[in-house]
This record gives sequence, C-alpha cells and structure tokens, in this order.
Amino acid sequence: MTDLLPIGEVARRSGVASSALRFYEERGLISSKREGTGHRRYPRPVLRRIAFIVFAQRIGLTLEEIGVELAKLPPHHAPTRNDWARLSATWTSRIDDRIAELERLRRGLTECIGCGCLSLDRCRLANPGDRAAALGPGPRYWIGERTSD
Repeated sequence: MTDLLPIGEVARRSGVASSALRFYEERGLISSKREGTGHRRYPRPVLRRIAFIVFAQRIGLTLEEIGVELAKLPPHHAPTRNDWARLSATWTSRIDDRIAELERLRRGLTECIGCGCLSLDRCRLANPGDRAAALGPGPRYWIGERTSD
C-alpha cells in the first residue's frame, strides 16, 4: 500500500481540493483504488495527471478535451517527457490565440477607462453611431470583431 496515496495526501501534494479530485474521478480523468472501508487511494502517478489537468485547464482546455488527451497517456505509470511533448505540441496555437485575446481585452480596457464613458453605445471613439449593434448581440469588440472604419 506504500505506492497508494490517500486522498488527503494527494490533495495536499497537488494543491487540488479533495472535492475536485472526486469530481475528476467521476469524470474519468483520474482513478483510485478502494479499500474495504471505501477510502480512496491513488497511485503515485496520479500526481502528474493532476498537474496535467490543472495546466490544461489554465490554457483553456475543457474537461472533455482534457479527457481525450489523458486517454493518450499510459494509465498506470507516470508519463514521460516525450508523452508530454507529444500532447502539448498542438497547444501552441491555442495559447497564441489566448494571448491575442488578452491583449485585445487589455487594449479595450485601457481605451474605455481612458475615455471614462464606459458605454459602447454612446462612445464616439470605440463605437460611433453604435455600429457594433449591426454585428449582433454580445460584446462584439471585446471578442475581436470590428466594423470597417
């Protein structure tokens, strides 16, 4: 049993709440062994899988996407550097898109606070004549859509 860790130890070492670990297990992202008392015990490699889950969520992958990626990894031992490299190779464009989105948000926030009106329907700089309304509902400029000037 020394290779199996109780849920509290996994939570402490991973920085993820026990409730989140149970949720990940319900979603099939990680697995545990049950003792006769019903207590969850996790194999040591689960710590790497949890680190992967946390990282993947931070770059914007959904739990469904994470599950697909985790299915490509060996289930009973820690993934190798090559395993991680293979999975993460496709994420560069997703990270670049996320960076571009955050930069648009920063520029927009600076423009709105700098102006002071905070109203896209009245703003003569960001949205003269409420042109954004023609693009459809929602924060069209915040998601990167602009009308031609």
